[in-house]
Amino acid sequence: MPYRPTERTTARKAEVRERIVTAAVEQLAEGGYASAGIQAIAARAGVATGTVYRHFASKAELSTEAFRRAAARELAVVEEVAAADGRSALERIAAGAEVFARRALAEPERAYALLAEPVDPGVEEQRLVFRRGYRDVYRRALDDGIASGELEPHDSETVAAALVGALGEALVGPLSRERGPHEALVMTLVSFCLNAIPARQPALA
Repeated sequence: MPYRPTERTTARKAEVRERIVTAAVEQLAEGGYASAGIQAIAARAGVATGTVYRHFASKAELSTEAFRRAAARELAVVEEVAAADGRSALERIAAGAEVFARRALAEPERAYALLAEPVDPGVEEQRLVFRRGYRDVYRRALDDGIASGELEPHDSETVAAALVGALGEALVGPLSRERGPHEALVMTLVSFCLNAIPARQPALA
């Protein structure tokens, strides 16, 4: 007769898996992928190394899941602040760009790991997925701005993708340098994003 796990066994397995993923996300935030070895994650999760391998076939698989979890949190924050709630398209994009930059600069190790640290192909694939997610956040705001007459008609998908690429690339250098005040940098990035958007010019009298 085949073994059928009980609800308690299944719940226990899920709880251990969650502890491992949480430990991997925390390790990633502190030291990036270079520090996130299986032994370090197992110790942080309070489990044996073999237990990690019972849930994840390889470090690459665990790293991919940790990236997905961490990146989803960041995308959700930007989605929330850039949501359609009566503000103009420019205000929504400014809010999204600002919160993205501030959160990255507040946790540089985590942000560098998510944005630019050399990674396994599985993680790089997930990076592309989440970049498209950010693109779609900005594209929705741009499309709403076009529909309302706030913005000139344009290729919103391309402009949105360019904003995402510019923000990520501009932050890579500051994330790897000595920490310090970043207010001017954040405001420069927000201003750049707004200036890149084809706003409708007021009619001449």
